[in-house]
Amino acid sequence: MSEPYKPLSEQQRRELLRWARESAQRILTQSGGDAAEPPRIEGRFGGAFVTFWSGRDLRGCVGTFASTTDLAATIADVTCSSLADPRFEGDPITAEELPGIEIEVSILTDPQPTPDPLSLVPGTHGIIVRRGARTGCFLPLVASERGWSAAEFLSRCCTMKAGLDADAWRDRETQVLLFTADAFRESDFR
Repeated sequence: MSEPYKPLSEQQRRELLRWARESAQRILTQSGGDAAEPPRIEGRFGGAFVTFWSGRDLRGCVGTFASTTDLAATIADVTCSSLADPRFEGDPITAEELPGIEIEVSILTDPQPTPDPLSLVPGTHGIIVRRGARTGCFLPLVASERGWSAAEFLSRCCTMKAGLDADAWRDRETQVLLFTADAFRESDFR
């Protein structure tokens, strides 16, 4: 059984956003100088995502579902991965563009299998759909941003992310896991 998620304080959220931005700056400028002190946040977390936004346009979003007790190291790693998001391989974020990019961090709970996929609450639960070697996921915000019902959210994850038929989530051979995310953006603190 996983530990219950303890929400981060405002200060911890600010520190993680600062750390993600500093990590991105170091990567994009290839500066090997002394890094600022990473935030020290106690606890066990179900993973994390870092998302880059240019206005309302997505510019990168990658994360991990690997549990961690070193949240700063995880944020630095997924920041690097998000900057290399393969969807933007032909148009990656540049150091010159970074000041105009807004960073969002999502801290995840451990994904839990559900016997009833339709029990998910759009906007609250994120999903992972797995069948054989095919896997897809959506963060919770995706369903609420697009106005999807639980069934639409599941079907879209199957087709758009896992490369499965739209109704694959209904099949007993398909595993559906639910998680929640504590998501926060730099604009939350301006």
